Amino acid sequence: MPLRFLEYTSPNDWTAIASWMARRDAGEDNVEPLVRDILAQVRERGDEAVAEYTRRFDCPSLSAAGLPVPKADIGRALELIPAEDAAIIREAAANIRDFHLRQKQNSWITTPAPGTTLGQLVLPVDRAGLYVPGGQGGETPLISSLLMNAIPAQVAGVGAICVVSPPRKDGTLNPYILATAAILGIDTIFMCGSAWAIAALAYGTASIPRVDVIAGPGNIFVTTAKRLLVGQVGIDMIAGPSEIAILADSTANPKWLAADMLSQAEHDPLASSILISADQQLLEEVKKELARQLPALPRQEIASKSLSEWSALIHVPDLEMGMDLINRLAPEHFELSVADPWALVGAVRNAGAVFMGHSTPEPVGDYFAGPNHVLPTLSTARFSSALSVDTFCKKTSLICTDQAYMNSHGSKVARLARLEGLEAHARSVEQRLENP
Repeated sequence: MPLRFLEYTSPNDWTAIASWMARRDAGEDNVEPLVRDILAQVRERGDEAVAEYTRRFDCPSLSAAGLPVPKADIGRALELIPAEDAAIIREAAANIRDFHLRQKQNSWITTPAPGTTLGQLVLPVDRAGLYVPGGQGGETPLISSLLMNAIPAQVAGVGAICVVSPPRKDGTLNPYILATAAILGIDTIFMCGSAWAIAALAYGTASIPRVDVIAGPGNIFVTTAKRLLVGQVGIDMIAGPSEIAILADSTANPKWLAADMLSQAEHDPLASSILISADQQLLEEVKKELARQLPALPRQEIASKSLSEWSALIHVPDLEMGMDLINRLAPEHFELSVADPWALVGAVRNAGAVFMGHSTPEPVGDYFAGPNHVLPTLSTARFSSALSVDTFCKKTSLICTDQAYMNSHGSKVARLARLEGLEAHARSVEQRLENP
């Protein structure tokens, strides 16, 4: 099995690694012209265009009238899945809600000086649109995507939440998606996917309401549509292929490390799994484990391409240099698979999420623990954060000053305005000085 072995002995080695990794975001064909046409069609023709694209790619019999999922179908879905599965979904939802409740910010007001009141209103957007991918024709329901996007919006206080997801060929959605929506109390769902669903949420149609923020992962068509619509609607982030970077010491279990690398490699041929260690023997053992475990995976072909093209085993002289490389990679998922992860967490500067110790594999965060799994990719953790309650909020400043404040500071404000050549600004202030 081909897999890169690299050395990182100093920051001088970063240029070559960065050049290799930078090619990942160019791995997909340029679909922008196609997406622009889809956006234009949906904007002009609304539901008819959405239904037409859905018939072409997902469900041949779907009509515009069939886009909304009947509320009764959502309510009945809980009867169609095992009770034990519903219990697991409820427990995961409770964990996710508890974590995100801690993120909620309050509005505030302060009076820094007599006659001056300043503050900030933290307000939810009115309406959010959530994209839930179909998952292999609807047969692998992405329950976690709905949980991770809907719960922060609910905690933020968003009044109306609208879900879109591509239908199966028979014109239904997987009952697990509908059951999860029922557990969350969401009853507005539309059967459409890809770029046309994103366009419908951004522009609004006769059936699908226009939203203020769109969140949720998707393929290159979904991602491109979101990128093109920035400025017309809020989005969570521009997401790229999934990735994991692991920093391991000699106490790590090579079987576990290999399994963790494969957990990302199976996502996508462009996914990246990187193991960094000062223990050369550990790297060799992990390579053997990858070769042993890979053939047993249903998604072996995808994982194999990910490992051969975008993954690596990287030898470093010590953990300190390993952390330097991690911060340069700024990975989506970062596993600190060392004996004492708390001794190193203070050195983390750039990572979407950090998984601490040998017993915290990345899927724990993906599904159940509580933190959000919608994370920055392609090194954007240098400046971006996980999807959160803030994604669905906006902040409005409050300013209140009295006449004494104007008398004391008005001439300063006017002077700054005139320095910028804005005479009317200056006079707006001076009118209040002349005629208090």
